Amino acid sequence: MRAGALLLAAVWVPASAGLLLEADPDWKEGEVAMPAAPREAALRMIDIGTPSPNAFFVDEDSVAVGADGVVRYTLVVRARGGAENVSFEGIRCATGERRIYASGRKDGTWSPLKNSAWQPIVDNGYNRPRAALAHDYFCDGPAGPRDREHALRLLRQKRDLDKPFGVHQ
Repeated sequence: MRAGALLLAAVWVPASAGLLLEADPDWKEGEVAMPAAPREAALRMIDIGTPSPNAFFVDEDSVAVGADGVVRYTLVVRARGGAENVSFEGIRCATGERRIYASGRKDGTWSPLKNSAWQPIVDNGYNRPRAALAHDYFCDGPAGPRDREHALRLLRQKRDLDKPFGVHQ
């Protein structure tokens, strides 16, 4: 019985993942413009759902939803000791993918990543903030926010997975 369940899972997971890999074969990513450096007053703390020594924030000023359906935002990660990582990222709800476009510098400028590519959102330690943003905030399955204002409403109200249909709190 257990072997049958494992076999079914081994077949079903890749098959279902294929449903999210390419929602639109003609999809093209729109132009990406780097946002301004994050402002302290615009940082919204997010709950990543697991214990972490770090604090995670999204710069509300940077949140945008492109015509290509990509939700773009600046992620700020702060360690207890004061270290800070800033990155400009995107989530594509339709395919369950994420992309890191650039890393922020102390002077407020951006350093574009050389090997920036779309990658599946994996719910592990490093990617937990991205998985939380996709699953608990921005994406309703493959459906993303309609526009910037909708994305900001979702960001301000984490999805309550204990409620029917994951209704936002």
